[in-house]
Amino acid sequence: MKWKNEIGLLLFSMALFLPFLGSVHLFDWDEINFAESAREMLITQNWFQVQINFEPFWEKPPLFFWMQVLSMKLFGVNEYAARFPNAIAGIIAIQVMYAVGKKWHDKLFGLMWSLLYMGSFLPHLYFKSGIIDPWFNLFIFLSIYFLYLTVEHGRNKQHRSALLAGIFSGLAILTKGPVGFLLLFLTFLVWWVFNRFKKPAKISAIILFAFSTAIVSSLWFGYETLSNGPWFLVEFFNYQLDLLLHPVAGHKQPFFYHFLVVLLGCFPLSVFGPPAFSTRFNGDRFHLSQWMKYLFWVVMILFSIVTTKIVHYSSMAYIPLSYLAALVVYRVIKDRNQLPKWQNSWLLLQGSILAIAIGAVPIALMTKGRWSHLIADEFARGNLSAPVDIGGWEWIVGLIYLILVAYSFMELRTNLRKGIMILLIGTAITLFSTMRLIVPMIESISQRSAIAFFESQQGKGVYLKTYGYKSYAHYFYGRIMPENKHTMPDQKLTLADKPIMISCKVNEEEKFKTKYPNALRLYEKGGFAFYTIEN
Repeated sequence: MKWKNEIGLLLFSMALFLPFLGSVHLFDWDEINFAESAREMLITQNWFQVQINFEPFWEKPPLFFWMQVLSMKLFGVNEYAARFPNAIAGIIAIQVMYAVGKKWHDKLFGLMWSLLYMGSFLPHLYFKSGIIDPWFNLFIFLSIYFLYLTVEHGRNKQHRSALLAGIFSGLAILTKGPVGFLLLFLTFLVWWVFNRFKKPAKISAIILFAFSTAIVSSLWFGYETLSNGPWFLVEFFNYQLDLLLHPVAGHKQPFFYHFLVVLLGCFPLSVFGPPAFSTRFNGDRFHLSQWMKYLFWVVMILFSIVTTKIVHYSSMAYIPLSYLAALVVYRVIKDRNQLPKWQNSWLLLQGSILAIAIGAVPIALMTKGRWSHLIADEFARGNLSAPVDIGGWEWIVGLIYLILVAYSFMELRTNLRKGIMILLIGTAITLFSTMRLIVPMIESISQRSAIAFFESQQGKGVYLKTYGYKSYAHYFYGRIMPENKHTMPDQKLTLADKPIMISCKVNEEEKFKTKYPNALRLYEKGGFAFYTIEN
């Protein structure tokens, strides 16, 4: 069958990414934050100014929220709808990788690249999330890929490639702001320097690229400025600059943070990729590998410099690294060689650690009554006191993965292609199982008690507030409406015109009671104490 691999990858990616997206609550901060902005967009019908708590939210342009709004119109305001756009991004991304790999190499390379991405931890998990990055990363990759075609292979279709590079660059800008152009520009700049400032393309192609970028991005920037003046965009750019220069509270990490995230979080593609950066490794003859290296280093260095460090900021590096990892694996298979011992050992060691960790979580939660009292932190002890729905057999997921890692390790020494296929497909299925069976357990002890409290207050005409921690959960799960938004500072809570329902971390409770002695304690659960202030 001509399209056998494409259809197989389509069905496999749909089976991995579409089911059970709503089986666990959205996680603070970003998942709930973005879903809430989409919900408020539905309520206010303000499609061009992103809001949170019905106040301007300067951090992101609206494209991803438009996707979530469409999804919410299809599936309702719920977790499935919030995550559905990224599942679609995953299905498309896998097809793109296969098509590009097949075009420049062959079917085997396309298959290896696609499976490496689906079968690695963080790349897989982000397609089952409600954060912006999967679509942003896809747009950035496509814009750089078509820029690469414009510059390196533009004899016959230079204008078409330049047009598409500009369109996808504009979509990236609409998804995450100026960084959507910055990554493309810096990647091009690195290429330009290494190629001694040679002319990249015809002037007409450059103009077409700039024009298409401007037209697409002006669907928001231009419309907003013409309709409401520049104030929203001025605040947006000021916020972006502040985010670049000053760390957000709780997100200040060491310079090497993103290197650790990629190295440890992108298993197993992070094991296969490093040899591609060796000076002895010959890249592909058509220079795509060189562009992937440029993009990888631009992302890693830029976000290591940026003072605010959040785990998914470096996720754009996953795509170029996966291409380079696929190239390493493809070469070894084609040359009928074996992986070096250090790579085999790394695969076995890290795979075993991850398998043990997956199996250990349900075991630890089943036995938490025996050891949770040893934890000094009051909030953590409270988290562990929350009930967890455990069947008692979920640890088998980790055991099966451990066996699979060991089996693939043995196969890698004799049949590299078979060993890698087993490892990648097995990892993808393990991640699917982990998200369905084990992640809900983690969510139940980390935030579910607070979310259940906010859900119980829906439609009651009260204000919702948190104390001792930052959250967006009370907005989304309390289904606040414009008349119930709460912007009153803490010191004036007692002056509110409606009852205030408050979720407070138990380790902040003494401060809270000192500040609000008249607050009525309702109950405590899962590390949170719940209060009301009646007025």
